[in-house]
Amino acid sequence: MKSLKPMVISGREVLPLVEGGKGISVSSGTSTGAWAAAGGVGTFSGVNAGFCDENGTRREIVYRGKTRHDRHEELIAYAIEGGINQARIAYQISGGEGRLHMNVLWEMGGCERILHGILEGAKGLIHGVTCGAGMPYRVADICTAFGVHYYPIVSSARAFRALWKRSYHKRRNFLGGVVYEDPWLAGGHNGLSNVEDPQRPQDPYPRVLELRQTMREVGLAHIPVFMAGGVWCLREWEEWIDSPELGPIAFQFGTRPLLTRESPIPDPWKRRLLTLQKGDVLLHRFSPTGFYSSAVHNAFLQELVERSARQIAYASEPTEACSVPLGIGARGRMVYVAPDDRHKAGTWLAEGLTETLRTPEATLIFISPARAEEILHDQTTCMGCLSACQFSNWAQNETGTTGKRADPRSFCIQKTLQNIIHGADIDRELMFAGHNVYRFAMDPFYSNSFVPTVRQLVDRLLTGE
Repeated sequence: MKSLKPMVISGREVLPLVEGGKGISVSSGTSTGAWAAAGGVGTFSGVNAGFCDENGTRREIVYRGKTRHDRHEELIAYAIEGGINQARIAYQISGGEGRLHMNVLWEMGGCERILHGILEGAKGLIHGVTCGAGMPYRVADICTAFGVHYYPIVSSARAFRALWKRSYHKRRNFLGGVVYEDPWLAGGHNGLSNVEDPQRPQDPYPRVLELRQTMREVGLAHIPVFMAGGVWCLREWEEWIDSPELGPIAFQFGTRPLLTRESPIPDPWKRRLLTLQKGDVLLHRFSPTGFYSSAVHNAFLQELVERSARQIAYASEPTEACSVPLGIGARGRMVYVAPDDRHKAGTWLAEGLTETLRTPEATLIFISPARAEEILHDQTTCMGCLSACQFSNWAQNETGTTGKRADPRSFCIQKTLQNIIHGADIDRELMFAGHNVYRFAMDPFYSNSFVPTVRQLVDRLLTGE
């Protein structure tokens, strides 16, 4: 195993071992500070970060606004306060070692205002910002204004080339690195495009090599690429280390830091990680963002799979394809469906799935009255956590709407991610995970349900295992 040499990241020489920034409160100041203290780059999540008092107790977030716009303003205020709080916690725990980064999603609601607010309120505490889930053109301007390095997350050379041409070439001095995230293996939202087959994973080496060649063409040969998604142990990436062809490479770990003592996820979640098997993670497209994402295939995702399967096309007036009448709703309002679909509908109605909700694609889904009530409630209480949400039809524009019908095949992502981090039934909530999560059960390091500290994990990674 080649030795891993330190690398200059965000202005300081550190271990090229990076903690991936994960979702709502899943990468916290506690885990991030410990990772930096171990000599690497810690990354806390700036996506609606939670606020913890001096005793480590999380404050409950309650939305009191009567309108979506009012709740959106509350969300932004909470996010800024929480991000500053987590940055301070991380800085204190790091003891001045390593580097501290913050991760944000460009498509999260109020991203630019939140990024401004956190960087202003935590000046000197955050050394870099990673940003993906969309095309974050303006992150370069914002970070440069604060003297903070920025790290776009991309899944192709093509995406980086577009970002460079439109924005980054004007702000090259604070481009700290480029995160290549394998869209087939990474947990959470990923960058699979419409021209890529979700069922046909591609080898990351030629894709990263193409990214490096693109970077060399514009004078960025010295800027590190962070390999993210599917990285479990360095032994498997030895040919990447000190590769003249690939140039400087750092390695980002998203899944393994979940199972550390400093990780803020609840104990039932940690115990579940030790039992998962290969194939237990589903790459799906139910997210209200419209992006592909990967999560544990639990009861939460299975319900979404089944909900979408109970779907038929309909028309308001009879057509050649939809010619058979079907009464729906309490008033038996008439729509028209295909003859075969009328039989399916009868079966679902007989099973008690008596509520029908319309989708933006002129289809109906059949669900129970309780599930319909829950969906409608979640859509109504939306707080605008995304810049545009397919589930609730919220958009942060002048009208406050996408202009499309809300999609009941999706879900409120803010609700479920807050629920799971605060201890709800992990089988009934969205549990993001990378596709290598099954390796916890196979890796002897975790025998007898061993949960390491962050420093123990970093020391283990340096051995190549």
